[in-house]
Amino acid sequence: MNNFDKLVSVVAALRKPGEGCPWDLKQTRESLVPNFIEELYEAVEAIEDKDNDSLKEELGDLLLHIVFQAQISSEQGLWDMEAVLAEINAKLIRRHPHVFGDLNLNDADAVKMNWERIKKKEKTERKSVLDGIPRSLPALISAQRTQEKAASVGFDWPDLKPILAKLDEEREELAEALATEDPELIYEELGDLIFTLVNLARKLSIDAEAALKDCTKKFCRRFHSIEDHYKTSGADIHEASLEELDSHWEKAKKR
Repeated sequence: MNNFDKLVSVVAALRKPGEGCPWDLKQTRESLVPNFIEELYEAVEAIEDKDNDSLKEELGDLLLHIVFQAQISSEQGLWDMEAVLAEINAKLIRRHPHVFGDLNLNDADAVKMNWERIKKKEKTERKSVLDGIPRSLPALISAQRTQEKAASVGFDWPDLKPILAKLDEEREELAEALATEDPELIYEELGDLIFTLVNLARKLSIDAEAALKDCTKKFCRRFHSIEDHYKTSGADIHEASLEELDSHWEKAKKR
């Protein structure tokens, strides 16, 4: 028995009525969701930290949740892990005709666009090209995914120039909104500006979510450096002026 089949059998044993684990037997699809999401973010963190040992562990935890969900479905007479594997194998072959068929696609953008076309044909219940984006996605990822789907039908600027012009336009509109002091208008215009920045990131092949995450980490590193200065000197950071804090910030930047 290979290790994957062993995992499937271990989960089945944990769920066996009268013999399995009380905690595992108590779980439902819904009750597992918070842990599922947590394990996903832990795997992402391990990737970002380039922590190979942790990633190996976290991928195992994620796989456990996938097998667990399949086991519950099997118990309900719906489908089992074998059906999950059969479906993903068939989908990968079907959506890669440039690898498993005769279609000639030369770059990643063309592959992605073709994937969306095939997906749209398969998902007949979807009324819009934009359907299918999970509602619970972080806002930046959702915005970038929405723009990618729109671009799959050609609704996209050809290069950076019009995006940069749009960025200037949105900045001006935000400035005008700020002058009105209308909270709703400011809210809307700020959203438009962020959405355009995401479009710029997409056009530069940059993951907007990852870029903002890294920027936040950089900010934290520099701010921690300022805090360390005040801890070492014995001074109270809460009593420092903005000019003084900014001076230490510039020193942290140089370091």
